[in-house]
Amino acid sequence: MRKIKKICVFCGANSGKDVAFVNAAFHLGEVLGKRKIDLVYGGGKLGLMGCVSTAVAQHERQVLGIIPSAFTINNLVGETCGKEIKVATMQERLVMMMELSDAFIALPGGFGTLEELFQMISWAQLNIHNKPIGVLNINGFFNGLLSFVDHAVKQEFITPRARKILISATTADELVDKLQAFRFEPDPALSKLKWSPSSSQKEKLDLTLRL
Repeated sequence: MRKIKKICVFCGANSGKDVAFVNAAFHLGEVLGKRKIDLVYGGGKLGLMGCVSTAVAQHERQVLGIIPSAFTINNLVGETCGKEIKVATMQERLVMMMELSDAFIALPGGFGTLEELFQMISWAQLNIHNKPIGVLNINGFFNGLLSFVDHAVKQEFITPRARKILISATTADELVDKLQAFRFEPDPALSKLKWSPSSSQKEKLDLTLRL
């Protein structure tokens, strides 16, 4: 059982059509707070991002918003609930989220949420990190995405080993339990990659790998 102290949550800056999304975001924040888990998120107070960050803060846990400076102009996304770190680019933001978090959860959201989710999955597959990643599948929101991923496995574009990287659950407590129980199984070939700054070159890969 891994020890999780900080979870990064990716989610929409909108609240969505179904009030269940808002309720689930607040409940996730409550679960994190009760489990004494701190929050890392994208900053601001809009949509589901504001819901989960407010709930975590109300339970007196630390909240860290990592936000591109461009979003802070004219108070575009509102005031971050907790400490805020400003970065120059979206990529810098995501790298810092990865480095400062022990696990990742995606709530319903749009293109930005999906980009963040799949970037973390891809980096786990490439052995850049070994942290658990899950989606909170509220009212079947991620059913289509999960079906597509399973379809890609059947079509042999995603390996069964890589498919295990993406965890899903329908309740916050179940999802956090699964994240804590997650055991990373790196691809034997991809695990040879060296990502440290001191590496002069990467190990040669078998190009028949399905990336």
